[in-house]
Amino acid sequence: MDSVKTPRKSRLARTFAKVLHVRAVTGGLSPDDGIHKRKSQEKTKNSAKLGSLDDEDEDFLDRAVKEAFMGKLFASISAVKSAYAQLQFAQSPYDPDGIQSADQIVVSELKNLSELKQSYLKKKLDEMSPETTLLLAEIQEQKSLLKTYEITGKKLDSELKLKDSEITFLKEKLADTNSDNKLLEKRLNSSGQLSMPENAKLSGLRPSHFIAYFRQAIRTVHSFVRLLISEMESADWDLDAAAGSIEPGISFWRPNHICFAFESFVCRQMFDGFNHPSFSTRTQSLPEGDRRRRLFFDRFMELKSVRPVDYLAWKPKSTFAAFCRNKYLRLVHPKMEASLFGNLDQRNLVSSGELPETPFFLAFIEMAKRIWLLHCLALSFDPEVSIFQASKGNRFSEVYMESLSDEAFFSSLEREPRVAFTVVPGFRIGRTVVQCQVYLC
Repeated sequence: MDSVKTPRKSRLARTFAKVLHVRAVTGGLSPDDGIHKRKSQEKTKNSAKLGSLDDEDEDFLDRAVKEAFMGKLFASISAVKSAYAQLQFAQSPYDPDGIQSADQIVVSELKNLSELKQSYLKKKLDEMSPETTLLLAEIQEQKSLLKTYEITGKKLDSELKLKDSEITFLKEKLADTNSDNKLLEKRLNSSGQLSMPENAKLSGLRPSHFIAYFRQAIRTVHSFVRLLISEMESADWDLDAAAGSIEPGISFWRPNHICFAFESFVCRQMFDGFNHPSFSTRTQSLPEGDRRRRLFFDRFMELKSVRPVDYLAWKPKSTFAAFCRNKYLRLVHPKMEASLFGNLDQRNLVSSGELPETPFFLAFIEMAKRIWLLHCLALSFDPEVSIFQASKGNRFSEVYMESLSDEAFFSSLEREPRVAFTVVPGFRIGRTVVQCQVYLC
């Protein structure tokens, strides 16, 4: 038989396969070894990344669970506060249903807080959906806060109504008190304790008599200044500018305090020369000592019970008439009178010794009478009453001064308040001091 011949290429292929097999057995690398190794490394890296991602997810979930727990805690606390506010509000006026409802909410929320405490201590904070739980807790907390604010608003409304009723009651009480005071003042006047009795004697003068007439005089000054300001407003005066010209450089604590500037102007004009025996005219010769005291006491007794307009008509050439004439012409400047009334008729009548029958002049002579009586009474004392006033920049003294602007004490906590100007002068009656009234800056 013919032998079968193997092709050369087949033998070469078998030989090459054997070589590769031998290298693999002896530790060599096959062609596929590099590919398998790279796949194995990539698989290891992916496994490590997946492990890291799992840890981050666990941390995120843990934080979310804790935030949800804190949200429930704050929501429960807000609910307790809201219920407690409702409980307080239901106490007055007494609301049994409101009290019972609030009490049940408080008990329920306290139990809820106890359960949250136990779950925290036992570390059982598992939540299926912490994001939803946190959102619901925040909504519940906002609802509780809103309810608390509503209850607070109701409470404030109730307190406001109570204050309004108290104000109404106090106004009525004040009106009754003022009425009683007026009645008491009339009784005291009729009994002679505030006014001098008809049969009063010079030897019976007391400081209390002077103080009573001083207060009456200041009341008439207030009335005249109110009338003067009213006339200025009707004539379209700039009251702030007018007050600034009287007391320059003064900043008033309140807008209505400008009236003190006008009062200071009136008092300066009316009380000027108060201690001089010839208050109305400096050329008149007067007796000395007890005779002079008796003279002024008689003048006081003659005028005190008579209407000033009647007295001026009765004695047009008296010292009181001269006093009224001089003080009016000095107090009311011609330009002021022309601006207020459009003419100088009153001034011309006063200068000629006649009496203008106008409300303005009648108010003036009523004020002039009280100050004239005070002057006569001051010169009836032994020793005579002396007048004083505080200078601008003086320190405030409680002994000699009465403040008309208490705001200065609250705004000057580090510095002592100073006198801006004297509104009403003060007096010394022996050892008795009648305080001057001052405006503080």
